[in-house]
Formats: sequence, structure tokens, C-alpha cells
Amino acid sequence: MPSVPALTTLLRFWGTRGSISVPEPGTLHYGGNTTCVEVRADDEIIALDAGSGIRCLGIALEKEFQSEPIRLSLLITHAHWDHIQGLPFFAPAYDKKNEIRVRGYDGVEMSFAEIMAEPMKAPFFPIAMRELSAKVDIKKLTEMEFCVGKVQVRARFVNHPGICAGYRLFTSAGSIAFLPDHEPYRFLHSARANGMTPEQAEKTAAEERIALVEFLRGSDILILDAQYTDTEYESHVGWGHGSVSSAVSLALAAEVRRLLLFHHDPSHDDAKVDAMVDEARRLVRENGKEIEVDGAREGEEVVLSN
Repeated sequence: MPSVPALTTLLRFWGTRGSISVPEPGTLHYGGNTTCVEVRADDEIIALDAGSGIRCLGIALEKEFQSEPIRLSLLITHAHWDHIQGLPFFAPAYDKKNEIRVRGYDGVEMSFAEIMAEPMKAPFFPIAMRELSAKVDIKKLTEMEFCVGKVQVRARFVNHPGICAGYRLFTSAGSIAFLPDHEPYRFLHSARANGMTPEQAEKTAAEERIALVEFLRGSDILILDAQYTDTEYESHVGWGHGSVSSAVSLALAAEVRRLLLFHHDPSHDDAKVDAMVDEARRLVRENGKEIEVDGAREGEEVVLSN
């Protein structure tokens, strides 16, 4: 298997958009495909989510490997359409020489295997999941810590409608945290919030934030939901997504090295995302910190070296 040099981790962004694909002239810089990030580390190929961007990943992998088998692990954060819609168009899944391990957590009323099979059921798609030619191994995760080869992975459920996980990958070159969908705990999505008094909800929210900060603490790279401006968030409370200031606040509290704003809103063109990145950088400077801040960009490669 082709691999990156020892003690080096490579990230490639194949989809950075949230909610729906927007292939438009105004989105060329940050990209229009929905969520998919590739990680190459310690002789493993790991894909994070299977939005429309995974189609382009599949094309690139086939070109790279040609007649050699592709072995890949796919970690799914949750079942919302923009995170799984690309899997039926992932070309390596149609070649019998390839091996694809798909992992994720059960939903509220549906098992993980049922979740992954649903988009390819009739009448929505002409080919069923069971008819894919590759060796596709779909298994639910039952633990919050596991390994993909030598890469250690920790998971944590985040604040988003339904069951949604964030992942932190520990590689020989450093750690990457991936929270593509997360709303600040000002609004609690957990079913536990039902029936809580305001005081209980406030206490739970504070505890959840503290635990999330510890989960992320010291991450070399944090890929984080920052779909809205702060003004936009005020009219989208409860929609499951974060804002520029909430992303910066979490990154500062967790003392991460680099923050990549992610899950760009489909209504935001490149100029708008540029402005949001500038605002995030201003907030970091105001706090006297040196966190590097960028907007995640489709086609971008990020290298971690130890």
C-alpha cells in the first residue's frame, strides 16, 4: 500500500460544505461538496464521513492504486444525508479486489447497518448495498475508544440532533479532532434535556462543555463546525450547528494548535467564508493566543510531521 513517510500524517479535504452540495462559481475556493476528509497515517487510509466529496476521493484512489487493492476504513459521524449521500457513488466499492471497513454508531431508532443500507434501497437507488462487489464490512461501534491499525481513535457524542459522534485520531505525527456537526451547549439536543428544569439544563450544559474541552485538549488540528456567523446563529438556535465565536471559544479553551472552520453553509460564497475566517482570527488575537485559523478548503492538503 502506498503510504506517507514515517511520522507524517496527511489530510486531504474532499468535501467541506454542510447540508447540501453547492457547485457554483462562488464556491470554487472552499468547494461545494459535502463532508469527506481523507487521513493517511501509519499505513492506514481513513475516510471521515461519506458526503458527496467521497465520490472524488474514490476516483483519486482508483487512479493511484490502479490494479492494486484499496484497503480503507470509513468512519461515519452520523446519518444525516450530507454525511452519507456519496457512498453509493464511491467507485472502489464496486471492485471486488477492494476492502472497505465502515464503522459508526447505531441511530436512535435504527441500527448502523440499517442506516448505511437505507440510501441504496429501492426505490431510492438501483443497486443495493449487498450487491456491491468489494468486501464491504459494516459494523457498529460499541466502544468510545478503538483502533484502526496503529491509529488510536477516541469518540464522543456531540450536541447535534439524533446520535452524532465526533472523532479524535491519534497518529504517530499528532492528533486530529473531527467535529463536523456540533452546536454550542447553550441549546441541548440530548433527550436528557426533556423535562429538565432550567437549572438542571444549565448544569448539564456546563458539564458537557467541560468534558468536550478535555476530549479536545491539545489537538494539533481541530476540524470544527462553524456554519453560521454569530448573527445568523441567533435565528438558527437548535438547528445543530455552531458559529464563528463558538468555534473559536472551544478551540481556545481546548488549547488546540490549529482550527479549521468547517461545514460551510450552502448560502455562503467564498467571500463570506473569507470574512468569517478573518473574524475568527481577530477573536483569537483579541485573546492574546497564537492558534492558527483557516477555513477548510476542498482540495487542500495538510501535513502533520513529528
